[in-house]
Amino acid sequence: MEDFYYHDDEDSNLNDSYDYNYEHSVCDKEAVRSFAGVFIPVIYALALVVGLAGNALVVVVYTSKLRLRTLTDVCILNLAISDLLLLFTLPFWAADAIHGWRLGSAACKLTSFLYSTNFSCGMLLLACISVDRYRAVALNPTSRTGINPRVRGQWLLVCVVLWGVASFLGLPELIFSTVKHSHHRTSCTAIYPPSMARPAKAALELLEVILRFLLPFLVMTVCYCCVGRALNRAAGVQRDRKWRALRVLLAVVAVFLLTQLPYNVVKLCRAMDVIYILVTDCDASKSLDHALQVTEALALTHACINPVLYAFIGSSFRGHVLKAVKHLGQRLGRHPTHTNEEPTVEIALNMRNQTQSQSGSEDQDTSTFTI
Repeated sequence: MEDFYYHDDEDSNLNDSYDYNYEHSVCDKEAVRSFAGVFIPVIYALALVVGLAGNALVVVVYTSKLRLRTLTDVCILNLAISDLLLLFTLPFWAADAIHGWRLGSAACKLTSFLYSTNFSCGMLLLACISVDRYRAVALNPTSRTGINPRVRGQWLLVCVVLWGVASFLGLPELIFSTVKHSHHRTSCTAIYPPSMARPAKAALELLEVILRFLLPFLVMTVCYCCVGRALNRAAGVQRDRKWRALRVLLAVVAVFLLTQLPYNVVKLCRAMDVIYILVTDCDASKSLDHALQVTEALALTHACINPVLYAFIGSSFRGHVLKAVKHLGQRLGRHPTHTNEEPTVEIALNMRNQTQSQSGSEDQDTSTFTI
């Protein structure tokens, strides 16, 4: 971002730590850059290793001999792909934090676009999953999944819309990101024309807070509260199964809130600072930069936690893993013994109409409570 008023956006990998000028004094951000050079590579390396392992397993399991029976299954697969694409950008930002950006403007634009797009897409997919769980459990918990081209077309349309909205949110990064030279180093950051710098930056910060956090959080809270009431009222379901499902719901919302709220609070503060020029002290400016670095790293951990919350906790996914292992063993010439699979929450919910479903086929609704 070009100079405007007292603020000049400066380097950092996805957070614009800026130099601050007040009454012709310059705020030295060397301490901020030094902290980023150590903190960001370490955290991003851990996130990359853990996130790649979990999300890669989800993609492998969902794409090998597994029918995507529900919109939630499709969203979980897309969520894992989105998280993987997000994680693949982290080594570039870690290198940028250590010795600056050395890959040119085109790579800067593409990496920034992938980061922003997939960060947004992950949040929107989480909201979509909560809507589908509400539809499947609260509205019609005993329905069977219709595997037909029309339904699959609807799922495809939903995913295309979500990716389209996420790509739209990433367009400013693709257009305005470039390599900036300052303080004897280069950095990849978004630089807006002087005439639109302040309003564009503030508007984008607020839009990201709304679409990446407030909207998904409200949708998840409303949908999961309705699902929780449906679980609590479900007849014929054991108390421990109800509580286990409710704990999963609480964990999903709590983890989302804990990982995303601090980052979005800082982004909101930055937006207010851009609009009203609230930060007029060098130490406060440094503190805001440090806060953004730490909270953004915390927000990125959600890409590592998603496989645990939305796949591994679900008994259906564990069953799919066992099936995949069994299939692999058979292909290798081994014949493992049959492993009993844990029933899913939706099957337990259907117990209230158990007499009606006894004659149903074994291939029943697998809109499993894979939260």
